[in-house]
Amino acid sequence: MKYQTRKKALILLADGTIFYGKAVGGKEGSAFGEVCFNTGMTGYQEIFTDPSYYGQLMVTTNAHIGNYGTNRDEVESEGIKIAGLICRNFSYQYSRPAADDSLEAFLNEHNLLAISDVDTRALVSYIRDNGAMNAVISTEVDNIEGLKKQLAEVPNMDGLELASKVSTKEPYFFGNENAKYKVSALDIGIKKNILRNLSERDCYIKVFPFDASFEDLQSFNPDGYFISNGPGDPAPLKNAIAVTQKVLEHKAPLFGICLGHQILALAKGISTYKMHHGHRGINHPIKNLITGKGEITSQNHGFAINREETEAHPDIEITHVHLNDHTVAGIRLKNQPAFSVQYHPEASPGPHDASYLFDEFIENIEKYSVKEALS
Repeated sequence: MKYQTRKKALILLADGTIFYGKAVGGKEGSAFGEVCFNTGMTGYQEIFTDPSYYGQLMVTTNAHIGNYGTNRDEVESEGIKIAGLICRNFSYQYSRPAADDSLEAFLNEHNLLAISDVDTRALVSYIRDNGAMNAVISTEVDNIEGLKKQLAEVPNMDGLELASKVSTKEPYFFGNENAKYKVSALDIGIKKNILRNLSERDCYIKVFPFDASFEDLQSFNPDGYFISNGPGDPAPLKNAIAVTQKVLEHKAPLFGICLGHQILALAKGISTYKMHHGHRGINHPIKNLITGKGEITSQNHGFAINREETEAHPDIEITHVHLNDHTVAGIRLKNQPAFSVQYHPEASPGPHDASYLFDEFIENIEKYSVKEALS
């Protein structure tokens, strides 16, 4: 019945290309953002609630979306962060004992527009050839010229600051207050599973808003600092860069993930750039240059740091590289306990290949006492 009453819908790309589909659940309207794709076979709920995807229209390459429903414990933030969903086959029914509800109900709860019956193989191929670009998904299939005018007003991701849209408004605590270690985290789009991983390693975390000063973070008297993942272009995040520079001046233990990785690079004078279509999936191959071992990783980013500048920097060592395109996937400072990676060790694809990075952060904390350095 639902399938028969579903409305026609379309995807209009910024270059004028159109793909057609149908609205999920008969929902009407339009949603704008940068179109991108994720190749993961599972984890759609985590993707939809990941703050790093804020402002993006998500194309899922897996043919079936919604077949295992949703679970309220499997979210990475408060609410859905993607701008809209594009998929091939949408499953209204689900078969999973652990599920709380259907994906349709979850999307409706958060008022998210989704369209299915799209030739996602063709769409993804087009993005790979032509690059990520702004787009609109809409049920206004007879208003293409009007949609083009609205789409032209949507700002490009290049140069766009989005951390302020997803960061906490007030500081908050996570974990056991009697934990062995204290960590100050700058929230520029932090995922809950990062906090869980730190808490599991006996950390008590205070999470600060994107515009918090170094003095704010320092006031928690932490043993180490964390710079989170997040959406948008890293270059406009002047405060996060300044905070990171202050942490480095104090030679304190520092760990950055994804956007935090880019912020660390910018803090050391290394530039960033917008990638052609980015890395988004749970099977990206990484080589650890320190150990020589390979890792299968979860990734979600549309920007990267300049490799030539990184290689030429006297204070920085490249620790990880992406084996598909040789982009920089990890760095560390040669003379102090600060490092970062461009992927998500907390996402744990496969045999938890990259979870050791949290252990390395704890090892740095144990080797170096921030409190003694600041006293």
